[in-house]
Amino acid sequence: MRMKPDELSPNAWAVKAGVSRTVWSDMRRHGNPSRRTLEKLLGAAGSSLAEFEALRVGPELGRSAGSGGLADRRPGWGPASLPPLPLVASELAGEWGEAGSRIELTEIRPGELLESVPRPASLAADADAFAVTMVGDSMWPRFRPGSRIAVSPRAPVAIGDDVLVRLTSGPAGAERVLIKQLVKRSGTSVELRQFNPALTFAVDAADVAAILKVPGELI
Repeated sequence: MRMKPDELSPNAWAVKAGVSRTVWSDMRRHGNPSRRTLEKLLGAAGSSLAEFEALRVGPELGRSAGSGGLADRRPGWGPASLPPLPLVASELAGEWGEAGSRIELTEIRPGELLESVPRPASLAADADAFAVTMVGDSMWPRFRPGSRIAVSPRAPVAIGDDVLVRLTSGPAGAERVLIKQLVKRSGTSVELRQFNPALTFAVDAADVAAILKVPGELI
């Protein structure tokens, strides 16, 4: 449960992973799930079995390391703290597409680091992850303006995920991006949804440089 995505309930997490919603009661009755089930759950959380094992074993090692001589009352060494996430600069860049489209476009500057923010455990294995401030309200009420969201380039992307879509065009040193929900994906186009105003629209695949998963808001 330590790896559970903040935005999902346990049942929703199981559904997203493609496993039975009874997985939690099954674990309480029978113990650990199968390796395949565990890998599916971790994959849906943007994590991996290796990361899970590192977090699971770390505290045990810490406790054994602290059990020195009889008079040794020093606390054991815990697992190494996670490196922070870089918060990159972001600002509104008008509208994507034709004038009056109402599709909010954002500009981010990966080379401009504003500060560092705490890294969630689910992103421990993604060295390329970063954070962005939502500067518009197109994804309200899912993400409020001013909230900070995590972006994970290494996490698998599925239909229904919140995503940051990097567009092929943009000024030097900056990237034009669409922060939306992924609806559909094909070889020719990417269909996205924004919530405020409620719009579903398609982007030509040739205009898409990359689609990165947004695991959720940073608390």
